[in-house]
Amino acid sequence: MISRLRGTVAEATASSVVLDVAGVGYELGISNTTAAQLPPVEASCLLFCRLIVREDAMTLFGFATKEERTMFDRLVAVSGVGPRLALAVLSTFSAPELYSVVMAEDVKGMSTVSGVGKKTAQRLILELKSVFAKGGVPVEGIPVLPGQAAIEAPAAAGGAADEARAALLSMGFSPQEVDLALDGYDGRDMRVEDLLAAALKRLGMDA
Repeated sequence: MISRLRGTVAEATASSVVLDVAGVGYELGISNTTAAQLPPVEASCLLFCRLIVREDAMTLFGFATKEERTMFDRLVAVSGVGPRLALAVLSTFSAPELYSVVMAEDVKGMSTVSGVGKKTAQRLILELKSVFAKGGVPVEGIPVLPGQAAIEAPAAAGGAADEARAALLSMGFSPQEVDLALDGYDGRDMRVEDLLAAALKRLGMDA
């Protein structure tokens, strides 16, 4: 399994990049989000990778951050969602934005993704919400899932940090990574989505 590649950018477009790694050119599919973060041609670059194996092809995909790769994994785990559609979603939303859209059940927002109609948007939200909820979030009766309250109003002191922690754990980060990402934040005067964005940025910088 190819987990990450560090090399020189040989070619780049909005949907793909070729990394020269010790004289070997690796072509990776990328989202617009990752494309916007690529350095210039001939510059050094590190991408986190996912190799998708099919009967007729082996395709590499690259991501600027670990959290984007984690979201890619969550998306392709949904029935009927292939790598290209997953990249289209990640080209439209950042990781925290996607989490907020799913938890808010924002069908209209999800439908803005190229190639996603209303029915597909509804199914994506339903299945992703279930995936996120399985990430250690306690469920009692009809749950208020992490991120929902933050969309409308600031969370109470301490509550934002707790909900952000649950959200990060559901994305696949380890407890140690989450502790590092949230170190110094107490949840006061911050919405969950803002705290989550700050934590994800810290994780990406530390990667």
